[in-house]
Amino acid sequence: MDEKVIINFTPTGMIPTKEMTPHVPISVDEVIEDVHKAWEIGITMAHIHARDPETGEPTYKADIYAKMIEGIRKFAPDLVICVSLSGRNFGEFKKRSEPCDLKGNLKPDMGSLTLSSVNFNKQASVNEPQMIQDLAHKMKELGIVPELEAFDSGMINYARYLAKKRLLEPPFYFNLLLGNVACAQPDLLHAGIMIKDLPENSFWSLAGIGLSQINMNSVAIAMGGGVRIGIEDNIYYDKKKKKLATNEELVKRIHVLAEANDRALMTSKEFREKMNLQPGNGQYGRS
Repeated sequence: MDEKVIINFTPTGMIPTKEMTPHVPISVDEVIEDVHKAWEIGITMAHIHARDPETGEPTYKADIYAKMIEGIRKFAPDLVICVSLSGRNFGEFKKRSEPCDLKGNLKPDMGSLTLSSVNFNKQASVNEPQMIQDLAHKMKELGIVPELEAFDSGMINYARYLAKKRLLEPPFYFNLLLGNVACAQPDLLHAGIMIKDLPENSFWSLAGIGLSQINMNSVAIAMGGGVRIGIEDNIYYDKKKKKLATNEELVKRIHVLAEANDRALMTSKEFREKMNLQPGNGQYGRS
């Protein structure tokens, strides 16, 4: 638990399309622009997904991630950047791990690591044990910190297992995602159990899937944790689904909640120090 709020900004994801909401950033320039707006308001880190420029479909291509990272670091050279290594659309290790191969000023600080397979409403994200371990091993070798994604308490136990195998090293950062139909639900009991099960030296953010986003963000701020916020998890601003959200509006609302709870933003610099990340400005990931 920390007195400052980690704001993990997730602008795009793999599901929202322009048909669902015109506000989701799809192109490289759109993602850069939304991250810029969020950064000006105040965020700790950005969790980015790449899309194919022609089809708008999710892609693993490192060259597209490189363009986004380059654009973001022009205005925010110390912002912590996490790239998606999701298995929802890609099953091969070479594809999933490709963004980790970026180097120098394009190197990501973190990469997402979902700690088990997950069934969503219409699709599965397959994460076999060997795939998870291979991704963790590659990130460790390259000095990229895993952003640990847990959809239920069993995934946290698997993180402990990976730590015993020395594939994960503290300090840890967890995204606890609640509200998916086949996983932990967005209530105080599920959130409390998952937080209690975290290993020592862990930082965490709560995410609510869909309309539970604001509930889980509110709980996290009240409990002293961080938040994951953005159109990736929820396209609506209100629970009655009358207003489509912009990323800018979602981030601004988090700041209102944080201010009401007398909690300041954890800056990228502070988060880097706590996570043993290099200082940015040309030095990224863990040494």
